[in-house]
Amino acid sequence: MDAVFLLFSFAVILAGALIFTNAVEWAGHRLGLGEGATGSVLAAVGTAMPETLIPIVAIIGGAEGSEDVAIGAIIGAPFLLATIAMALVGVSAHLFKHRREQGMRLTADVETLDRDLLFFLVFFSAGLLIGVVVPEGLHVPLALVFVGAYLVYVRATLRGGGAVQGVESIGPLYMDRSGAAEPANATIVLQFLVGLGAIVGGAHLFVEELISVAGSLGVEPLVLSLVLAPLATELPEKANSFFWVRDGKDSLALGNITGAMVFQSTIPIAFGLALTDWDLDHFAVVSGILGVAGGVLAYWALRLRGRFEWPPVIAWSALFGAFLAYVLAS
Repeated sequence: MDAVFLLFSFAVILAGALIFTNAVEWAGHRLGLGEGATGSVLAAVGTAMPETLIPIVAIIGGAEGSEDVAIGAIIGAPFLLATIAMALVGVSAHLFKHRREQGMRLTADVETLDRDLLFFLVFFSAGLLIGVVVPEGLHVPLALVFVGAYLVYVRATLRGGGAVQGVESIGPLYMDRSGAAEPANATIVLQFLVGLGAIVGGAHLFVEELISVAGSLGVEPLVLSLVLAPLATELPEKANSFFWVRDGKDSLALGNITGAMVFQSTIPIAFGLALTDWDLDHFAVVSGILGVAGGVLAYWALRLRGRFEWPPVIAWSALFGAFLAYVLAS
């Protein structure tokens, strides 16, 4: 029954995220934000909401093992984004290379991509380093630095976010039954709140069931949350990027991933620093190092090379596989 409820919590979280993200994209269109800003800020934060709320709910709940779940979810999300999610985008580009006008070339907003990947590499690496060598007394001041850095990032992205996202790239608002060309602002807000409520409820159930399942299997909650939490909440949402790449909308596709990488390497880590002891064990450190490696590879392949190629796709997949092999060997 624990496994059944765990799967049910996945479904609730994903349904809430789907509703929430759809509302966020319409909000971005109404606010006149560029595609880079919509992908890297609104869509990225929207799709990052489930995995962000999982550690917060775990920390507030305070159950035994909940802090391990929180740390695992915080480290696991950017690790998965920098490995499997990147590989997914590369596979999409190859599968639909004849459909894409630009072929294998990358047509994302260069300024946004550059900023996203550099922010991620700096702050995710810093978060790992703090968890290993920095005394706990300095964690709260450093948490404020991480929050401030994300606010600086948002301001820079909104000021240079590229062209405004067109209506044709946004699915119809799920709760709109008016038949109008565009939904009313009140309906967008209502759907936003409904999606957020489903995410919070699903996250609360997820934390409880994950701890229970980990106990039944004799597995550390941190290890299970490093893999299950991001797979359940990040990967399905990043399917949007698969279809955006297929349609040649590289700015939206990569912004959805790299913007989430920036968010996950700043705000959730700030929560972890402020509300947990942030003492990373070897599983968290290894997954974090592999995530940084995935980010470096992304910068080389996407920013410097500017193309989707098979070697990086294989390497991103191998980085994720290496962590699974490490867990099994340990």
